[in-house]
Amino acid sequence: MDLSFASLGISEERANHLETIGFTEPTPIQVQAIPHLLAGKDIVGQAQTGTGKTAAFSLPILEQIDIDINAVQALILTPTRELALQVTEAIRQLTGLESKGPIKRRLFILTVYGGQSIERQSQRLQKGVHIVVGTPGRIIDMLNRNSLKLDNLKIMILDEADEMLSMGFIQDVEKILEASPDKRQTAFFSATMDYSIRRLVNKYLRSPITVKVAQQKTTPKRITQTAYVVPRGWSKGKALQPILELEDPEAALIFVRTRQAAAELTNQLQSAGHSVDEYHGNLNQSQRERLLTRFRNQQVRWVVATDIAARGLDVDHLTHVINYDLPDSVDSYVHRIGRTGRAGREGTAISLINPADKRKLRLIERHLRQRLNTRSIPKRSQIEARQLQKLQNKVRDALSGERMASFLPLISQLGEEYDPHAIAAATLQIAYDETRPAWMGLDYAQEEDEPMYETPKPRLKKQLPKKSHRQSYSEKNKNLKDEMHVEEASVSQNN
Repeated sequence: MDLSFASLGISEERANHLETIGFTEPTPIQVQAIPHLLAGKDIVGQAQTGTGKTAAFSLPILEQIDIDINAVQALILTPTRELALQVTEAIRQLTGLESKGPIKRRLFILTVYGGQSIERQSQRLQKGVHIVVGTPGRIIDMLNRNSLKLDNLKIMILDEADEMLSMGFIQDVEKILEASPDKRQTAFFSATMDYSIRRLVNKYLRSPITVKVAQQKTTPKRITQTAYVVPRGWSKGKALQPILELEDPEAALIFVRTRQAAAELTNQLQSAGHSVDEYHGNLNQSQRERLLTRFRNQQVRWVVATDIAARGLDVDHLTHVINYDLPDSVDSYVHRIGRTGRAGREGTAISLINPADKRKLRLIERHLRQRLNTRSIPKRSQIEARQLQKLQNKVRDALSGERMASFLPLISQLGEEYDPHAIAAATLQIAYDETRPAWMGLDYAQEEDEPMYETPKPRLKKQLPKKSHRQSYSEKNKNLKDEMHVEEASVSQNN
């Protein structure tokens, strides 16, 4: 039997609205979490990003909000401002605030985070807000100012709890939990459940129900995963250039470990003429929002980002995820590559591997239960073939256009001296040389790579004869002397 949102307890009015915006069938995490949340139970939800967990906690919240009470009734904590904005936008869509749907409820949502005027946010709270979505630091600031009052709080959500704690927000989270009413309903949603999260669950949740959605093994099937082996003596920056030239991503998210690495790699790629920008914790809020808008509007093709800054950075047309630096955990790897290949689309995940990364690669493969497609860095012939293919496509487009006619007199004039095929070839040569990457000089050559999985050399063991056939050293010596005596006797007889 096919489940529907109405069968989970969602009101008919809202279920009809969900259908108009494309939410026709609940996901596994929604099927498990929504009924328990509607029943007022505390829950611990373990699910990866992209499984629909935002709707899993947002829909029960919307069903339980009393719009006649002009006070904060739901509080959602997120680790980053980007994710806070993303959750707010999702709730608005589910509510129907941004559409002409059938739901006419006057419900107010406020997003609070650092980088914006706290006075303006406080003024908005004074006018009345039903749902607050924010980062722990700014929520603490507003509690200290007495701007945010939690007396009427019904439900509190911790989204991406593992990331929140890994970023050092554990003390802020505990303060917020202690400042909220004891009778509140609480839900933790996280991709992983380590000891620190379990400790909070045991301390602050009441008889919680655990709902868990295993990582779908079908996800990697629509994502082509490739590991490029960095040759010995090469830097990752040098190895990335031919990979990007061959892959030619339409829109790519390139993950690095540190802010400094993001800045350095961005400068290197920009110097090579690529459309790329950096995205990390050193950017202020306006810079982040400006870059995100440019990325979504396809005004910049590639973004180099750290893991923390990239939380909540989701782009529909993302074609490639590139692990310039492999993450420390398998869960982070799955989270990264899951940003592409969404909504039935195909995606590509690329990882740069040097000898120090081999162990991480094996752990990832063991988790996914598959071997990644391992390749060597593209050779000159592969890159040139790719460039010639792109040049051929451009020529085909030009042949079907109208501007070509203005160049025909020039071809006719040159045709009096040269063969038409030679003229065309020379023209293509000029175009090719102008578009050829500056880094691919005459000295570019791909060295032979070491195999990703080294086969140990067999250790030769001298096979000892069985005990019954073994000879002692004295016996061997005696036999050798006897043979020598026979040879001497034969020699003397011949003489």
